[in-house]
Amino acid sequence: MELDKALEFAVILGWADLKKVSDPCSARVEYQSAAGTTVDYLSIWSVDAEGHQAMVCDYWTRSSPAHTSGTGFKNKFQSPPLGLALDFILMNQDQFTRPADACPEGLALIYPPTGDDLTEATTWMAATHGVATNVSHAEVEKVAAL
Repeated sequence: MELDKALEFAVILGWADLKKVSDPCSARVEYQSAAGTTVDYLSIWSVDAEGHQAMVCDYWTRSSPAHTSGTGFKNKFQSPPLGLALDFILMNQDQFTRPADACPEGLALIYPPTGDDLTEATTWMAATHGVATNVSHAEVEKVAAL
């Protein structure tokens, strides 16, 4: 599966939580990753009907004196399903592909999901535990139950 599709699924899993704090028309995931390298940082933004943007969260794979690793939710937003999905994706980046000719600035755009989109994202997240991962089975079950 391509990295952008996995990130889209992560946002879909957190969409209901996003709707609690805003009325998004879309969301986007921004990251940098040259071909053959891993993503160290990404940010997720919601965009409303008037074009106003708000950061939903960011994610660092490594800690530093300036930030901790993991998901940092912003603007009163919280979403355990999104956080768990991002943990899985970014701790298992070797399981995802990017086209060889992809530019280093990654961008995934997500629009309000349908029921089928949510089912597909939930099914994918639950099924990923069948592959060796760094996210526990209990954490995946929590996401699937939401």
